[in-house]
Amino acid sequence: MSFRVPGFILAALLFVGYRVIKPRTQASNPPERWNLSTLFLASALTLFAELALIRWVATEVRVFAYVKNLALLLCFLGFGLGCALARQRPRWQTAVTALVGLIVIVRLPWRGPQIMESLSQYLGGAQDIEILGTHVVHDTTGFLLAVLVITILLLLLTYIFIPIGQTVSRQIELAPRPLYGYSWNLAGSLVGILAFFAVSWLALPPAIWFTIVLAGVAMLQSNRSDTFRLAAAILPAAILLIDPSTPHHFNLWTPYQQIELEDENFPDGELSRTEIRVNHTSYQTMVNLSPDFLARHPGLLAEAPDENPYNLPFRFAPPNPNVLIVGSGTGNDVAAALRHQSRHVDAVEIDPKILELGRHRHPEHPYDDPRVSTHLTDARAFMKRTTARYDLILFGLLDSHTQLSDYSNMRLDNFVYTEESFREARALLAPGGVLFLKFYVSHHFVGQRLAEMLTSTFGKAPVVFRAPSSYATSAVCFAISTSTQVETSLAGDPRLRQFVDARQPAFLASPEVAVTTDDWPYLYHQGHWIPGIFYLLSALVILLAAVFYFQIPEARTRIPSLFFFSMGAGFLLLETQVVSRLALYFGTTWQVNGIVIAAILSALLLANFVIEKKQRAWPRAWTLSGILAGIACAYFVPFQRIPGSAALVGTFAAIVFAIPVFFAGLLFASEFRSVESPAAALGANMLGAVVGGLLENLSLIVGMKALLIVAAVLYSLAALGFRGLKSPQPDERG
Repeated sequence: MSFRVPGFILAALLFVGYRVIKPRTQASNPPERWNLSTLFLASALTLFAELALIRWVATEVRVFAYVKNLALLLCFLGFGLGCALARQRPRWQTAVTALVGLIVIVRLPWRGPQIMESLSQYLGGAQDIEILGTHVVHDTTGFLLAVLVITILLLLLTYIFIPIGQTVSRQIELAPRPLYGYSWNLAGSLVGILAFFAVSWLALPPAIWFTIVLAGVAMLQSNRSDTFRLAAAILPAAILLIDPSTPHHFNLWTPYQQIELEDENFPDGELSRTEIRVNHTSYQTMVNLSPDFLARHPGLLAEAPDENPYNLPFRFAPPNPNVLIVGSGTGNDVAAALRHQSRHVDAVEIDPKILELGRHRHPEHPYDDPRVSTHLTDARAFMKRTTARYDLILFGLLDSHTQLSDYSNMRLDNFVYTEESFREARALLAPGGVLFLKFYVSHHFVGQRLAEMLTSTFGKAPVVFRAPSSYATSAVCFAISTSTQVETSLAGDPRLRQFVDARQPAFLASPEVAVTTDDWPYLYHQGHWIPGIFYLLSALVILLAAVFYFQIPEARTRIPSLFFFSMGAGFLLLETQVVSRLALYFGTTWQVNGIVIAAILSALLLANFVIEKKQRAWPRAWTLSGILAGIACAYFVPFQRIPGSAALVGTFAAIVFAIPVFFAGLLFASEFRSVESPAAALGANMLGAVVGGLLENLSLIVGMKALLIVAAVLYSLAALGFRGLKSPQPDERG
């Protein structure tokens, strides 16, 4: 494969980059009057645009979904630079040019998708990380061109947020009290988060997201001509983002991912199957394996019907089983369970839109059967709560490769394939019950890891074999039981034994690999190290930050506040810990993600309220001790050993994690209240968050829990920054 960018496209990329980077004279000074509505709108726009861009870019350019917080760091970097440039005129025209340029490059009608796919191939194709749909490509020219394109994308992302940071920080400076302005900033941010989650829940497409962003930018203009000129950018952006749609081929943005659905028909017009792609990659195929349908189309299956990956699990299970399907999707596994006379089926699916597609479009209509109970939730959350016992637990090709959280490197299936998860599943098996796992294995270390975890959990090796299919989705299968049920099934079915023996995967002979745990849940990473692609893109972020920093007029005379810098870095690590840890107890659903982030902002608002009401300064040492004590509790408390329901333990964990968050908010608010330059403080805080995001990569080496120690070190470092701050004093009350 070669990566070739036509000359005129490369020229367009360079022109957009030049137009964005080129310095512009400031036509007028920024406003000097406090405006609450401007601050609130700009704050809401910050979070809404941030979440929209993070999700959209990670979908369109797959490598962004695998590198920890890459898009988030660029948003923070742009916002931090804007804070440092608060006294200059906001660069709204630059931001809109950058946003439209980003959309144009990613969505080029003639080559956009191919170029973006090549980026993932050249930057993400590696042996030590599995990025769905990529493979190793050795081409120096292609690699350098990929670096060039990705650098321009990073620049554009950064520039989008500079004027938003300028507006927010300037309004906080002009507020009656800095802390009062900061409180409204947090309130607006909370509204922005809730607004984006509402848009996601309604499955609205990116054309709507960015129309809202551009409309918000237009509303922030003080000059009517600027308003109309910037609003004019809405039309071309929306046109580029709209995908053609027919009843049999359309795109749908669910709360988690982008889905492309396409029906395939026989020559006579009868539906053959429905192909579903997620984030531009083949994901699953909705098929009809009913006996009547196969009888009408005898050449459809190259394999025998009972050797199809959807029918195979039931050749290992007891007759008439009680079934749990983890990742039931559009219903293929559910339909197979019903064809094999299952007594009852608990179908667990996290994505409401995929479940809805299965209900309305699956040709066998499995979700309409009264024997089927659907559960719209996270797999781990369901397994923690159910009291049922199952004859067959089926992990149905649950490999999303989709980033869920925008504040940590979590994916929908992050905590599904861990040792703890398999132990929970084992505990749900009835006597003689079978756990059957299907997975698309493209890297040997992933298959070897799954086999080793099942061996460790059950005390014996699973039966592993490939199950190809000419009609449905092929898979690698793992079958295991606490009893001898699997072995008995093989002994009593010579055809099944011959089928399994003839299809042994090569990865079974691979060396041992690191297994995944709830503390190191990185299924798609080969081992406890940081992949090379992470170093490359992190270096680009650091380089951009350095270049931008020295363009700030005060950069040569003023260094960022160590206190606010360290607070930003420490808080980002603490925030990602809260999101990821609570997901273990309440699930990795988008609702939980949104509620946790909103709760964090609410805790900071509460801290601001406490500081505003207090007439004397809080002791710095006491507040910092509260942060460190809270982090110590979060680190040392063995939540997994606490008896009680998952909801009860999760609630206790939320309270424990709320302690350092609240005290961090108190310390930040106490110092921010009396800071000489709120804009400089916010800028240092955002730049610190960039560093904190880069430090989160350390979890790939030491695990997630150890990031709490890193956060504690950063907060201790913040104490050294007290020497550069004056003692906080109570505000003048007006």
